[in-house]
Amino acid sequence: MIIKKYVGKTESEATEEARKELGTNIVVMNVRPMKKTGFFSLFQSKKIEVTVALEDEPEKPVVRTVLQQKDTAIPSQKDTIASAVLNATMVRENKDKEDNSAIEEKLDNLSSLLEKNFLKNEKDSSEAVVEAADEPAAKALDKTKAKNAVSEETLSFIKLLYNTLIENEVDEIYVNQLTDEVEKISKPGLPFDYALANVYQKMVLKFGKSEPIDLENEKARAEIFIGPTGVGKTTTIAKLASELSVTQKKKVALLTVDTYRIAAAEQLRTYASVLEIPFRVIYSVDEMRQAAEDFKDFDYIMVDTAGHSIHNDELKQDVESYIRVLEEIVECENFLVLSATTKYRDLIEIADSYSKMVTYKLIFTKMDETGAKGNLYNIRLHTGAPVAYITNGQNVPDDIAVFDAQKIVKHLLGGK
Repeated sequence: MIIKKYVGKTESEATEEARKELGTNIVVMNVRPMKKTGFFSLFQSKKIEVTVALEDEPEKPVVRTVLQQKDTAIPSQKDTIASAVLNATMVRENKDKEDNSAIEEKLDNLSSLLEKNFLKNEKDSSEAVVEAADEPAAKALDKTKAKNAVSEETLSFIKLLYNTLIENEVDEIYVNQLTDEVEKISKPGLPFDYALANVYQKMVLKFGKSEPIDLENEKARAEIFIGPTGVGKTTTIAKLASELSVTQKKKVALLTVDTYRIAAAEQLRTYASVLEIPFRVIYSVDEMRQAAEDFKDFDYIMVDTAGHSIHNDELKQDVESYIRVLEEIVECENFLVLSATTKYRDLIEIADSYSKMVTYKLIFTKMDETGAKGNLYNIRLHTGAPVAYITNGQNVPDDIAVFDAQKIVKHLLGGK
């Protein structure tokens, strides 16, 4: 399949340019206004970008045959030819609308579709998807071995899949990887449900298993929370400290090296008092070393670090020095706390900056403040770091959960 982008002053102009190059069988996959950039952007006219797709070896439909004959037709035949072109086009458009409506209805009910038809074994959904789809897929493949063209339904599905993922802010690079995968597995007659299940399975596997705090560890471990300001590190620590100390009956100590925000330290002190667990404010590397020695018989030492700009090298070095001291005395695990509402470009900068410092797992906060959750998928693939937790509110200790890839993927694919 060929996927290309065209730019014009209007959607019609860009689409017409695509038809001139690729022919009339193109499928419009996405339309979006181009962002103006540069000093002279105020004086630039509005531009529209249209993304289209075309099969590599399209079948020759009636419309194309008639158009090819048009130039050689005698004058008395022109009205008949024009009528034939119009009728064929209307039939094609009506069929596209019917196909899209059917596919949209299936995507709207994705959650129940997957749960009823594919997720028979909740403990291992990916295997269940394959098992449920193998039999019908095999029968379809046996019947269509001689055919290689991508079906109309598959083209419509790819278009809808592309738009759905883009609307959920999944990066276009990763969207194209998924649509290419659909094209590779698609054969005429192969059930649409199988293509949908395949995409679902691929995305769940790419997310991988969640890696929350290990409740079975036998040695003291420092759980260190890093990340920019304003993402909710302190509240997230309070939620996890409550779960570990109250629910799991673990020995927990709270430390903070965030001496720049008095309110944050006092907030954590209040939580520690309520939970009846030790709390210290750390002002130097020596104090961190002493605290690690004092609490090395505890199950968990939870450390809140100062949020800072990724361009503030001095603060980054301070945080790293505290981590290195802890690593000398106890096992350490780092969690990069990110807000789901942060722009993708900024998330990449933040993630790359901390990657130079330590290895980490991911926690996404403020999930309740955004409807587009594609950044979870983007950053997971960009960093390779597992997602441990998500938070969806300020309530302590309730608004936190272990990351569930199945739920996020259903949402990204348009499920309810």
